[in-house]
Amino acid sequence: MKTTISVIKADIGSIAGHHVVHPDTMAAANKVLAQAKKDGIIIDYYITNVGDDMELIMTHTRGELDEKVHGTAWEAFKEATKVSKELGLYAAGQDLLSDTFSGNLKGMGPGIAEMEIEERPSEPFVVYMADKTEPGAFNFPQYKMFVDPFNTPGLVIDPTMHEGFKLEILDVYEGESVTLNAPEEIYDILALIGTPSRYVIRRIYRKADGNIGTVTSIERLNLIAGKYVGKDDPVLIVRVQHGFPALGETLEAFSFPYLVPGWMRGSHYGPLMPVSQRDARATRFDGPPRLIGLGFNVKNGKLAGPSDLFDDPAFDETRRLASQIADYMRRHGPFMPHRLEPTEMEYTTLPLVLEKLKPRFKKEEGMVKAKQSIYQKESSEMD
Repeated sequence: MKTTISVIKADIGSIAGHHVVHPDTMAAANKVLAQAKKDGIIIDYYITNVGDDMELIMTHTRGELDEKVHGTAWEAFKEATKVSKELGLYAAGQDLLSDTFSGNLKGMGPGIAEMEIEERPSEPFVVYMADKTEPGAFNFPQYKMFVDPFNTPGLVIDPTMHEGFKLEILDVYEGESVTLNAPEEIYDILALIGTPSRYVIRRIYRKADGNIGTVTSIERLNLIAGKYVGKDDPVLIVRVQHGFPALGETLEAFSFPYLVPGWMRGSHYGPLMPVSQRDARATRFDGPPRLIGLGFNVKNGKLAGPSDLFDDPAFDETRRLASQIADYMRRHGPFMPHRLEPTEMEYTTLPLVLEKLKPRFKKEEGMVKAKQSIYQKESSEMD
């Protein structure tokens, strides 16, 4: 049977700042999803959170971008927002950029990752969920999982993976995508995804038969709203085993706490720290950026699990290194490279400060005014 896995997330308010989801808001969402299951809209579901983001994991047979499924998620977030406002939680309904549902949630604020699959006899998958960062944060681990044989030996020794994968990469500024082949085009792939604020791996397919392996939520809240309304906090669905990377190979990609943009006020680089669900709370400097991974099996749309994959001492050293990196980055204070580059800061609250200071700037004779953007400058240098 064809099953659709839909993971839809939103920040609808938090206890004590951008910190953690309140259990009463999750209970409100649970009532909506339980009714949708009873009505046959969805087959099964699981609700969780990472930091201040509520995550709805749903299975059904309605395909991607289904109006009833998205309407269910929208209603769940709206009901949770009501509770959030009643409790006076911080930033209640932050990710809901409209008051009216328009058929699906694209462009309305919540993050969406969906894949329709033909279930294998055993269908294991993982949902990776991050807080205080953006969709491009999943570029690095997806490359490690599906392209790098030092991370994933199955690319070398498993004949079902040996042919490689296709990576669909989206330019979030231009709204254009390109599909590139691994391993043949790895240099071209890296040329793009090494700029994760602009180029995001949206989906990965097995080259041999076109079966989908991953899908990432690609919503950039600042680009949708035209201003800073919170970081995007992406989700990633990864199918594992039987022709895809093994579970352990996908987890290995997060054993290095690489730097991601986001953290405090969406304006700083910090290490992505893999944690257990119970530790998925944004604390130090509203972070550091957190990651959880929940493992499931799905059979005829029914979920088995989850397993809290980072609730494991094997990742203690990763967390310790992440804390050391956090110390190092924090010592930079408001200076780059801790603070984001100018193009990213355009979508924070910094422009309000710059606008206030603008009348006090005085022109200096003999200075050349640079009008080129960073990307235009880089392009001209390569020509």
